[in-house]
Amino acid sequence: MILYLFTIAILLLIAPLLLTFIKALKMRLLFKRPLPLLQGYRTFAKLMAKETIVSEEASQMTRVAPFLVLSPLMVTIFFLPPAAGGAFYVSFVDAFTITGLLALSAFFLMLLGLDSASSFGGMGSSREAFISALVEPAMVLTVFSVSMMAGDLGVGQAGVNLVHHFPKEHMASYLFAAISFFILLIAENGRIPVDNPETHLELTMVHEAMILDITGVYLAIVETAASVKFVIFASLFASLFMPFGPGLSAPLALLVFVGKLFLIAAAVALIEVNTAKLRLFKVPNLLGIAIVFAFLSLITFYVLGA
Repeated sequence: MILYLFTIAILLLIAPLLLTFIKALKMRLLFKRPLPLLQGYRTFAKLMAKETIVSEEASQMTRVAPFLVLSPLMVTIFFLPPAAGGAFYVSFVDAFTITGLLALSAFFLMLLGLDSASSFGGMGSSREAFISALVEPAMVLTVFSVSMMAGDLGVGQAGVNLVHHFPKEHMASYLFAAISFFILLIAENGRIPVDNPETHLELTMVHEAMILDITGVYLAIVETAASVKFVIFASLFASLFMPFGPGLSAPLALLVFVGKLFLIAAAVALIEVNTAKLRLFKVPNLLGIAIVFAFLSLITFYVLGA
């Protein structure tokens, strides 16, 4: 249990660092001076110290929504597969529960955007709903497919099973699921080419449009939720599609796991540097690819057994 809680503490601590690492690596690749890796923590401290101003048009929802956005993500992080062998894990939580908790967080974020009564908030919420409606079915299919290959519908147990028995006989299905999940990781976390978290241009905003009207503590909580969401997706990808390392001793296994998270963050940065942001109406084409790969993974597994 101590290792389980220690792993969760590490994930929460490095969550802001991962997003800062992506920004710093992008700036380095673009031959710019990279920002300090501790910038995420400094920004959090700065926002916590700032005065919190709420629009006169906003209701009580604006005051509670930031906490409701973060809460489902904090619950989800307890259901992730273990990073080290012998650690406690929750074995019975399946793809529907994980996807449902992530969707609940996105729902409250959309309410937060709508509650500001600004045109930007409504626009961002509308776009978020549009993207989420395409992401959630693909995510259920992808995680369900991997769980079936691992021999258990529980995500935590599937992660453990994959460590002991890598599905070499289902390599094609496994690769299809990995491609699908990585596209979903990019889409759900508002990364390029689906969204650009570093812009405030009206034509491109999705996530930023929903949080334009909040400040101070509320903005710090929502930004924390964004970093926790990324670490959840990165952890799921590391556990389900890079199942090596947990068999090592606990300190080494945790070190390997953190290394995998930074490797995933580096892959996201490389994609963002080499890809342009898609127009909003082109996003369904990308997410359609994720859905197709998720279906292919299931069909290949069931019909061809490959």
